[in-house]
Amino acid sequence: MSPQYIPLEPPRPVRPKRRWPWWLVGLAFFVAAMVAAYEMIASPFQALLLAGYGKRLNWQLLDGPSDQIRFPGTGPYDVRLGYNRIPYFTERLTQRGYVLAKQARISDDMNRVGALGLFLPYDEKSVAGVTLRGCNQETLFSLPQPRRHYARFEDIPPVIANTLLYIENRELLDPNHPQRNPAIEWDRFAQAVLEKAVQVVQPNRKVPGGSTLATQIEKYRHSPDGLTLSGGDKLGQMASASLRAYIDGTDTRATRRRLVQAYLNTVPLSAAAGHGEVIGTADALDAWFGLDFDEVNRLVRGPAVTAASARAYKHVLALLIAQRRPSFYLISDRAQLEVQADTHLRILAKAGIITPEIRDLALNAKLQFRKPTPAVADKELTFVENKAANALRTEITRQLGLAQLYDLDRLDLNVDTTLHANAQRAVTQQLKRLNDPAAVKELGLYGHYLLEPDDDLSKIIFSFTLHELTADGAVVRIQADNLNQPFDINQGAKLDMGSSAKLRTLITYLEIIADLHKQYASQTPAKLAKISVPAKDVLTAWVINYLRSPGDHSLKATLEAAMGRRYSANPAEGFYTGGGVHHFNNFHREDNHKVMDMWEATRNSVNLPFIRLMRDIIHHLTYRAPSTAARILADVDDPKRDTYLIKFADSEGRAFLARFHKKYRDLKPAQIDDNLLNHLAAHPKRLAAVFRYLEPQADLTAFTALMRSRLVKPGAYDDKDMAYLYETYGPEKFNLADRGYITQIHPLELWLAAYLRQHPGTPWDELVKRSGRERVEVYDWLFKTGRKNAQDSRIQSLMEIESFQELHKRWRKLGYPFNSLVPSYATAIGSSADRPAALAEMMGVIRNNGVKLPAVSIKQLEFGADTPYHTVFRRAPVKAEEIFNPIVAETVRKALLDVVQEGTARRIKGAFPTAGGELAIGGKTGTGDHRMQVIGAGGRILEEKVMNRVATFAFFMGERYFGVITAFVPGEQAGNYHFTSGLPVQLLKTMAPILRPLVLGAENAELPWEAQVRAFDAEAKAEAQARAEAKAAAAKLAPPVKPASAATAKPVGKPVPAQPVLTPQKPQTPPAPATQAATAPLAIPARPAQAVPAPAPAPRHEPAPVHVAPTPAPRHEPVASTPRAETHPTPPPQPAPEEHRHRPRNPWVSPEYEYLF
Repeated sequence: MSPQYIPLEPPRPVRPKRRWPWWLVGLAFFVAAMVAAYEMIASPFQALLLAGYGKRLNWQLLDGPSDQIRFPGTGPYDVRLGYNRIPYFTERLTQRGYVLAKQARISDDMNRVGALGLFLPYDEKSVAGVTLRGCNQETLFSLPQPRRHYARFEDIPPVIANTLLYIENRELLDPNHPQRNPAIEWDRFAQAVLEKAVQVVQPNRKVPGGSTLATQIEKYRHSPDGLTLSGGDKLGQMASASLRAYIDGTDTRATRRRLVQAYLNTVPLSAAAGHGEVIGTADALDAWFGLDFDEVNRLVRGPAVTAASARAYKHVLALLIAQRRPSFYLISDRAQLEVQADTHLRILAKAGIITPEIRDLALNAKLQFRKPTPAVADKELTFVENKAANALRTEITRQLGLAQLYDLDRLDLNVDTTLHANAQRAVTQQLKRLNDPAAVKELGLYGHYLLEPDDDLSKIIFSFTLHELTADGAVVRIQADNLNQPFDINQGAKLDMGSSAKLRTLITYLEIIADLHKQYASQTPAKLAKISVPAKDVLTAWVINYLRSPGDHSLKATLEAAMGRRYSANPAEGFYTGGGVHHFNNFHREDNHKVMDMWEATRNSVNLPFIRLMRDIIHHLTYRAPSTAARILADVDDPKRDTYLIKFADSEGRAFLARFHKKYRDLKPAQIDDNLLNHLAAHPKRLAAVFRYLEPQADLTAFTALMRSRLVKPGAYDDKDMAYLYETYGPEKFNLADRGYITQIHPLELWLAAYLRQHPGTPWDELVKRSGRERVEVYDWLFKTGRKNAQDSRIQSLMEIESFQELHKRWRKLGYPFNSLVPSYATAIGSSADRPAALAEMMGVIRNNGVKLPAVSIKQLEFGADTPYHTVFRRAPVKAEEIFNPIVAETVRKALLDVVQEGTARRIKGAFPTAGGELAIGGKTGTGDHRMQVIGAGGRILEEKVMNRVATFAFFMGERYFGVITAFVPGEQAGNYHFTSGLPVQLLKTMAPILRPLVLGAENAELPWEAQVRAFDAEAKAEAQARAEAKAAAAKLAPPVKPASAATAKPVGKPVPAQPVLTPQKPQTPPAPATQAATAPLAIPARPAQAVPAPAPAPRHEPAPVHVAPTPAPRHEPVASTPRAETHPTPPPQPAPEEHRHRPRNPWVSPEYEYLF
């Protein structure tokens, strides 16, 4: 079969390839180039793209921690305002009683922008800083950074704006292209890129900057250290600036004007001494040149060209130049800045930015830098008027873990506080007036127990604190003083506050009675009769006897009966306490022969009953376990006696060693010998005993040389005498105690001198460690059985110290601020010192039925408001702590109400009238006359130095308010003053017109503080007139008797036999409490206080005060002068969460004057 052939198709013709005409290709490129050129100039496509994307770059402020938030890096702006440290602040604040209440949630698109490494685009703040607001949202303190700035673009003088634009960004304000991207000037950018390429082959070639104002702002705000370190950094800045330019829409003309304003306000210009970091040209004019910002603007804006205006312009120009290298031009090489300024003046005149006249006058002017001077407070009122704010700033600084207030003040932070701004300002103004004798006279503060006309008022420090019990805690409403220094005596001072200590003593006493009642009240009389009580434990014996007697045995009745126990006020008894026998005096001699109950003793603040009460407390704490204290003292063979004696020897030995250490610690060996021997009589036996101890290895020859160098008549002793002395007083012949007796030198001084000769510079801790055996050895005599009486006195002293340590634990629970008490009965009348704020805290516990609410002065901290970092912290719910039994608190309140009604604080009685009577006020007064005394034999005062004088009144008002008011004179000058606690009580009375709107609950009808001051003055003048009339009517009466001398506690040589302890008696009827106006106790058993309805508001217009003849001066509490060792309304509700957008800008309007660029 033949093969079959398939015919092939004919080939298709090949079409020729189509070619575009060359002119069409060229046209396409031309059109593309024109579009690109137009885009570079007008940016319409960028505007459409970026403005549309910018609408999705937003955030919301929602409750709780954010699940989508991105914090910035370490750019200077973000560090200064604290945005990058918010996570750190969150950790610290949540550990310190705050909760993260609200935080910003950024959109997904904004989050993606941050993930790309760009800076989050939002309307950034040019001015920010810490702001403190009061409970009514009024500003208490604000320190904007920078302090001076251009508030509007129109405030910038045209010549300054034009100069800036010519130097940095000439096309920025071109109004012909409303959609232009201000982040890039393409011609300058292209030139910079080209020059950068040339620099590759010419490394020394200087490359001009291509940055616009927008990219420069991004750089110095957000790049690390404000620097551009790479091309990537520059591109990131340009991209971030482009996004930020269009967040308000496609029209960027208003944005570009804001860039000029922001640059002048925020450009960093190094740091100046006494100022810190200099931000913006306004602050820089003052920090670097000492020029006033407003005056410079007035001169530059003025129509006339003068030498002054040209000089002002040159200094502004210098700052615009210096921003390139701020520290170099403004600190290191100021001469070069002068050269650059002159060069720019010529260029600017040639370009027509300034006139030739300005150029010539400015060239003749020289830059004058401010001379460095110590930082001085801007105003006298800085510390006085900002005392509460400064205390709050210090506390916030500590809570945030910042190094100094400077760091806090620059944060973008709003703080809501509990302070009542109007009342705070009014009280501060009144305290400031107390330096004026006319004001003091007008207020009635001159008089018996008050101030005297010749007193130096400038030396007296007055302070006042007021708290309110609320559901948020014990909130601070007022904290003020007149001390023009940062120091706050309310919270930082350790003051002898005299009889105010009686309040702590009284509470401790009633607590002990309550504890004993709890222990024994359930037992039958028969069982109670079988209980053995040590003879000195008077309190336990009294409670048992009271519970055995018929009658009401409830805790309330028992406590009131305990207040009815009677004590003698006789000062004749000597009290062995604090290691010696002391006598105490009463302030009023007529009290010396009285026997009074604790109601009266508290009301009139009588010293001796409280001294005896403190003795009973200490004895109770000592003997409450009869198996220990009583047996130790009775049984010579009790092994615990040695334990106590060793503790005594160690403690007393350590005290002596510390004294000698001060004497010898800085001396060389030869100086130690001189210091030890110069006061020693040149007796051969004493010298031999000393030398053989100091130089135990010395041979006879060396010993003889030492002896002859110190003996008065060395020739009278031959070699045999020296050999005898050498042998007799050898180091092994006597122990340390005996050698001390022979040499008449304290054994521990002898040991310390010998040790420091061999080991100079030994630190104190090492000396204590090395001297343990010697300290006990010195008291070897005390361990001998024939010394029982001496042992008992030492053991009792140690038991007393241990009892005071137990008392200290109780007082610490009551808020006592210090780490120890002086172990002396004088602690009952103030020898252990106190602090005004601690007294106020205790008053709050008393007023709140024994329940302590934490003091609160800060309610909310708000970081970065209106930014994508917005974070709000609020105080967590407070935790209440029961300090003592509510019935104890009720009993104490009755006593304190009586102090105001009939006692030492009755000056304040009736100062707060209400519709139903008067506001119940209670409190405790105290006067401290702190003197350092050196006491000789027989109790004779050998030396006395006045340390300070303090008068205080701690109080509560009604159901919710409590506080303390103090007058304080530091230093020896205090000896010239004789005021008592009547002064702060009277001062508080004069403040009543200011405090009534707050305390009586009429804040809704409150006048401005200036009006309060005027009302205060009017009332004070009326009272002064009434007093003058009363004084004239009483002119025929005998002049007032000068107050008795201050009570003192003087050690005496021999004890006075103790008076017998009074047997328990039936309770006296307690004084009826003062009539109260809606003052039922605020019961808060171990939980936070609930809001209490405010008392009926006072009438909007108070009737004019009725003035009557003054009542007799109230009794005053004793002035404690105890010598002791040197011691050193709710804010408006938050709106529902809403999307945060940047506020729409006003459409661009042509300026009043023409900008050239």
